[in-house]
Amino acid sequence: MMIGAFFPLHTFYTEKKRPHSAKPYQYLDNYVQYNFKNYQYILALLFAIEEINGNPYILPNISLGFDFYNTKYTERDTLVFTFLWLTAHVERKVLPNYNCKKRNFTAALTGTSWITSAQIGTLLQLFKFPQITFGPYDTILSDHGQYSSLYQMASKDTSLTLAIVSLMVHFRWSWVGLILPNNHKGNKILSDFREEMERNRICIAFVKMIPSTWTAYFTSFWENMEETNVIIIYGDIDSLEGLMRNIGQRILTWIVWVMNIEHTITYDNDYFMLDSFHGSLIFRHNYRENFEFTKFIQTVNPNKYPEDIYLPKLWNFFFKCSFSDINCHVLDKCQTNASLDLLPRHIFDVIMTEESTNIYNGVYALAHSLHQMRLQLLQMQPFENGEGMVFFPWQLNTFLKDIEMRDKRSLEWRQTKDSGYDILNLWNLPKGLGLKVKIGSFSANAPQGQQLSLSEQMIQWPEIFSEEI
Repeated sequence: MMIGAFFPLHTFYTEKKRPHSAKPYQYLDNYVQYNFKNYQYILALLFAIEEINGNPYILPNISLGFDFYNTKYTERDTLVFTFLWLTAHVERKVLPNYNCKKRNFTAALTGTSWITSAQIGTLLQLFKFPQITFGPYDTILSDHGQYSSLYQMASKDTSLTLAIVSLMVHFRWSWVGLILPNNHKGNKILSDFREEMERNRICIAFVKMIPSTWTAYFTSFWENMEETNVIIIYGDIDSLEGLMRNIGQRILTWIVWVMNIEHTITYDNDYFMLDSFHGSLIFRHNYRENFEFTKFIQTVNPNKYPEDIYLPKLWNFFFKCSFSDINCHVLDKCQTNASLDLLPRHIFDVIMTEESTNIYNGVYALAHSLHQMRLQLLQMQPFENGEGMVFFPWQLNTFLKDIEMRDKRSLEWRQTKDSGYDILNLWNLPKGLGLKVKIGSFSANAPQGQQLSLSEQMIQWPEIFSEEI
């Protein structure tokens, strides 16, 4: 049973989207950078599949597998990859409505951008093909009239503004800036922030909306930035990529950034010890840490997974192993104890991120749905051990919807929707340390006055920062 996984291992961005005259759907000012931390998504997918395949009580006599497509370029490439997977054609020829190989497809796993999931969903919807997204929750994707076979694993942010404003009230920060994406999510959260801040007598110093085409030379954006030293950044990893990259290139050590994303901190070869994001406060949906995943990462290496073309590149880049350009296999000169858990945390984190947790939960949701469907089909198709059983991916929707509607605590692998937030403090002095330390939590379900919990003595503030605003 194959899962199609569609997400980027590269950061692709264009500053001004200047169209290429000879290449349709491409730009002259393209920039592509390997995002090593996104490789954790593949490992989370692999970890969940290996757990399920090794569990005799889930899908006995059936093995899960996956096909991965690196959606790193344009919308056109994303749709071509989806067609290639659906048709199982190896020569990059799109043959709609045909499956060129005898393969059992189950569902597509997409993220992190809602735009990518929407593009793929528009195509999959034609076939009622199940789609599981692991990026941030988005109201557009929740439109079942347009995406009837799409299931979001991320929690809703119904109490995020309350959580952040509660932090402002606690520290008596009454003059705060807002940076939001200029899209439907940014407009909605702006309305929520204004309502919550007005209720708590907090003034908004400025509101800056990030355009879809970010440019480093957008100088007017930085005007009035010094009016406050507390700035809230809201968005997703994809919409904020240009902004976060630009902030990281500046020395803004008097600002505490309050964010809802765990920004991927990558650095070019600079020699500054100070970092603009040191002391940031990050709100993250709380979930149980998966210690078995950390142990699993310690065992990952190119020899264990020779079919993986990305692991040799990581080993070559970080451990100076030589590898063949022809088949991407590691050749020699490798450290025997080389492991991903030896890398600095700002390059690769062994702790499962929120997106990876959504992938893990999504694979289990799919496995449980397949299991329930298989039990039902066994009663209808008298095949020994389920061999020869025939099913179509669209049949999974009934079981996925059933799981989606259940009490989220009914299955051990599910998390309570919007049960609360962990508050992390970024320790990044000297630059490259990249530790995210839990210093508090917020629960909207707790009694009034007990919703916010903080360990203030653990907080590291930016180098030039005063709590009094």
